[in-house]
Amino acid sequence: MSEKSVSQELIYDWNEVRRSGPLLPKKPEFDDETLRDGIQSPSVKDPTIEQKVRILHLMNDLGITTANIGLPGAGPRAKEDVTRLAHEIVDHKLSIKANCACRTVRADIEPVVDVSQATGLPLEVYTFIGSSGIRQFAENWTLDYILKTSEKAIAYAVGEGMDVSYVTEDTTRARPEDLDKLFRHAIDLGVKRLVLCDTVGHATPDGTRNLVRWTQELVASTGKDVKLDWHGHNDRGLGLTNAIAALEAGVDRVHGSAMGVGERVGNAPMDQILLNLKLLGAIDQDLTKLVEYCEAVSEACAWPIPWNYPLAGRDAFRTATGVHAAAIVKAFNMNDIELADRVYSGVPAGLFGKHQEIEVGHMSGKSNVKAWLAAHGHEYDDDVATAILAAAKDTDHTLSTAEIEAIIARQKAG
Repeated sequence: MSEKSVSQELIYDWNEVRRSGPLLPKKPEFDDETLRDGIQSPSVKDPTIEQKVRILHLMNDLGITTANIGLPGAGPRAKEDVTRLAHEIVDHKLSIKANCACRTVRADIEPVVDVSQATGLPLEVYTFIGSSGIRQFAENWTLDYILKTSEKAIAYAVGEGMDVSYVTEDTTRARPEDLDKLFRHAIDLGVKRLVLCDTVGHATPDGTRNLVRWTQELVASTGKDVKLDWHGHNDRGLGLTNAIAALEAGVDRVHGSAMGVGERVGNAPMDQILLNLKLLGAIDQDLTKLVEYCEAVSEACAWPIPWNYPLAGRDAFRTATGVHAAAIVKAFNMNDIELADRVYSGVPAGLFGKHQEIEVGHMSGKSNVKAWLAAHGHEYDDDVATAILAAAKDTDHTLSTAEIEAIIARQKAG
């Protein structure tokens, strides 16, 4: 059965009701923050440089636009890793671009300039400073201080020929009159991008759209070609939703990290952003390495993937429930893998290099056992199946492969 017939004849898609035209107004760009903002999580391990190189290549293979490859001003090891990653992009002619995070101080920007000059790789400078009233109060900053501090940093970076993105931390809680002054001053100084930050995960989709549209009007009034980024966190569980809302509202680039790894409850999950945009038809790149990307970051950062995590989780395409398994098995019996992939899943496993798995547990039926035996190379035997199902009904967990194989062996031994 073709993709067209499944989507148009068997599945009624309420997601498309009242939609006219494309989901996004422009081709989206993606900035992967895993190797910078992501590893700020207090629970992760800083990956080795070899692991960072592997992750960088996977980002490239997934068609991610740019990677934040670190904050070289953090110290010698950080600068060494950034230099190695920059060399990797140049030496292997990767298509992914790179940027570095910097505080709005010259001492942070100088190492980025050094790395760019040493490797020949253009690096975007993402220079950040707090913008909200609560940050100003806590830091004992005035708006004039922020303006002057920003000016020194931006002027230096622009003077060195760097493309500069102005990152206003906590944008989603900042007053519009403050943002107006900060943004216009930064634009006058020559920044290429404004980065709207939901630093503490405060925004809702309505707030996201309101801020994006307000900033678009401000940029338009300047007559300058300045792009917009969205950088969101997940404190309210809205990181993914806000990232898509920001793209729908017209930002040029959204930020995220693998599985949302980052400070507190983390960032918007890059893998889920890509997954959803693929299913919504907004992007067309090959995402068959998306699971490998998640697994590589999980291993490198010592960050376990939850069993129920979308796509990459152990249980994403597993079922031990009888009625679910029966429907999947019926589709398999029609020799229709695509139907089997969709009948009890909103995410087609095969599109991302995975497959449906049927297990046997206390809520299973004979269909589960038949499917399990076939998948593991066993001929169907009713006595064996009955014994397996009886054991499953008498347990409080899904039977492991070893447990089922032991039952099979006992039945065969008589």
